[in-house]
Amino acid sequence: MRKILGSLRKACEDYNMIEDGDRIAVGFSGGKDSVALIYALNLYKRFSKQKFELEVVSVDPGFSNMDFTKAKEFIEELGLKYTILETQIAKIVFDERKEKNPCALCAKMRKGAINEWAKKNNVNKIAFGHHLDDSIATLLMSMFYEGRVSTFKPVTYLDRMDITLIRPFIYVLEDSIIDSVKDLNLPVTKSPCPVDKRTKREYANDLVKKFSGEIPHFRKRMLSALQNKEQLQLWF
Repeated sequence: MRKILGSLRKACEDYNMIEDGDRIAVGFSGGKDSVALIYALNLYKRFSKQKFELEVVSVDPGFSNMDFTKAKEFIEELGLKYTILETQIAKIVFDERKEKNPCALCAKMRKGAINEWAKKNNVNKIAFGHHLDDSIATLLMSMFYEGRVSTFKPVTYLDRMDITLIRPFIYVLEDSIIDSVKDLNLPVTKSPCPVDKRTKREYANDLVKKFSGEIPHFRKRMLSALQNKEQLQLWF
């Protein structure tokens, strides 16, 4: 966790993610990335130069076997407020609309629910657990399936909602998160989604792992490419 905290601190400083007086909610899916982010940000709060409030919010999509019990106990043991937003997203996406690409609509609806909740509860920043591997995978998906060179940004301001999205794990490797979650025995809530582990993102994630094993310093160089706007050379 020390290595993760170092990367988190650097990301926060490089992109001015956290400021005095911020009310930050971690968007908690139940997975390893977001549970590690909750733990790390709670530690970071103790020595951060910026004084901020921290809490946790989850979107329950409405699957009958979704169980946040262990996660709730863990979060409350940390002394953090925890809110679960009950929704009918699963019913809408799978039963009513029968989406061929359910992930896109599900993600949009989940983020919408969190943003609306944040606005009503004076939360000005939402932290997501996306890490470096996620940013590379998103870049690959954008190129392969959309014909665009694009990935998410470390900090995104939503002017319509007056809410800022931050990704403090932007420099963190997925392997570091896996190791920390295992070492600290952090509770992970398995997703009951019927398409879990069978998506385009999972394919892109596998490519990142494959390239990392075959190309020396792959992740480091991809990070450099993402930050190197001065040497961007495309057909325009």
